[in-house]
Amino acid sequence: MTGFQLEDDYALEVYPRRAINIVRGQDASLWDDKGNEYLDCAAGVGVANVGHANMAVAEALARQAKTLITCPGILYNDQRGRLMQKLVELSPSGLNRVFLCNSGTESVEAAIKFAHKTSGRTGLVAAMRGFHGRTLGALSATFKYRDAFEPLLPDCAFVPLNNIDKLKKAVNETTAAVILEIVQGEGGVRLVEADYLAAARRFCDEQGALLIIDEVQTGFCRTGTLFACERFDLEPDMLCLAKGIAGGVPMGAVLCTDRVQAGIGVHGSTFGGNPLACAAALAAIDFMLDHDLAASARDKGKYFLDRFSGKLPARVREVRQVGLMIGIELKEKATPYLKALLQRRVLALPAGPTVIRLLPPLVITTDQLDAVVEALHAVLSD
Repeated sequence: MTGFQLEDDYALEVYPRRAINIVRGQDASLWDDKGNEYLDCAAGVGVANVGHANMAVAEALARQAKTLITCPGILYNDQRGRLMQKLVELSPSGLNRVFLCNSGTESVEAAIKFAHKTSGRTGLVAAMRGFHGRTLGALSATFKYRDAFEPLLPDCAFVPLNNIDKLKKAVNETTAAVILEIVQGEGGVRLVEADYLAAARRFCDEQGALLIIDEVQTGFCRTGTLFACERFDLEPDMLCLAKGIAGGVPMGAVLCTDRVQAGIGVHGSTFGGNPLACAAALAAIDFMLDHDLAASARDKGKYFLDRFSGKLPARVREVRQVGLMIGIELKEKATPYLKALLQRRVLALPAGPTVIRLLPPLVITTDQLDAVVEALHAVLSD
């Protein structure tokens, strides 16, 4: 039986599936079971930063799988320790403790619990259009998808991104944490402003709240720096990471300052920090650094923008681009154009009803970007 038949028979339907059965990947390309090649501008929703079937990651996985796959957090492990050390060395100043988990949602869940424990409060302030995950805690801080699952965590307030006055009014003595993305991914590829972030840091300090920065999608070179918050010289209390951290292997992390208080028994994760995922993460991060994928994202993002904007289709309202995180806002619904791109064998994502989002692997070539631009011009000008 094919993947189509098997998943149609057995999968619990929670995804709007596209009718292709992917069986192989290499760098920025994917192939279906009929041998058709697709240019991947989704990258597993921003996961495959180092490309599909990255050899450095594959070899690290093979070596580690033959040595030790799992080791719970109640025991020490060299791979886990090495990864923690590397994350602390590479992260913004002050983030010197690490909790490892399995996904971005899990990292946000952990950060919320740590904020509650540290502050003794329950209030959360998040941005409109923000996305932080789909489990009930992370969903409480997420602007969309929440209505069908209320009541969620109490005392969650949403403020417009980059509106300092509204942010100041929302942060008070009941606030445990403010949680923000540097670039809103699901929210349409919208960049936070420097003065807004500085104000968030200041208001948190004044009210005794913690500042959580969600870099699940923006981290690991996606926006042209290893972490997007580097461009703002920002020092958060917690940094949530996942997606690109381990070359496609499920992993998440929360980096914390000494201010964050957890304690024995406050949280845990059976699979979090397992040696297999840690080996993959070490290999993926080394590959990013050795091949300067941050510079690659900057250069290729600019290359794409120059090529695409040189002949901007009339139905495009705006292009928002930070590294290789690209949002093309249309004057109409994006879904028909996503389907048309798929017909031209380009995989892309929505980011709200009118935005086409591109998150290609950072190893995509300029020739492949030319092909993406050609496809976009063709479908958007049709």
